[in-house]
Amino acid sequence: MTDHDPIDLEDELPEGPSKTRRKKDSDDLQRLGAELVALSAERLKKVPLPDTLRDAVRDCQRFKMEARRRQLQYIGKLMRNIDPEPIQAMLDVFNGVSAEEIARQHRIERQRDRLLEDEGMLFELAERHPGADLQRLRVLRRNALKEREAQKPPRAYRELFRILREIDDATNDE
Repeated sequence: MTDHDPIDLEDELPEGPSKTRRKKDSDDLQRLGAELVALSAERLKKVPLPDTLRDAVRDCQRFKMEARRRQLQYIGKLMRNIDPEPIQAMLDVFNGVSAEEIARQHRIERQRDRLLEDEGMLFELAERHPGADLQRLRVLRRNALKEREAQKPPRAYRELFRILREIDDATNDE
């Protein structure tokens, strides 16, 4: 035996995440980038992105085949330097996955059902949302009730939901 000190194995372990972990994180960011590329221009504007990343996403939307694959890798690389949480949160809202968005959808559905049950709800909407088109809401309400009675497809019922969601969006933007 020699007089050398025993080697401490903990000193030789690399610090930070493993190569496998870094690769998985990179793939996740690239997947998130692919979701951004799939967004419409209107939705993309709502996502909090640095200008360089926004430009890279727009470019990728124009590319085909191999150029698109390389651009997605570049987007993944750019995303390593930013916090992906706000981006993921906005994509969850778009996809209806966030608990907040699900609660909002349920609230609007309840509002629509109350409107169908009670025409007085129109006056509540008028007080809370002065810019709301009450005549349009009244017509949609009447048509939705007729559709329900005739057991027809719920076109007006869905349109009523869409209008109430737009009113809610306008209120949240203020």
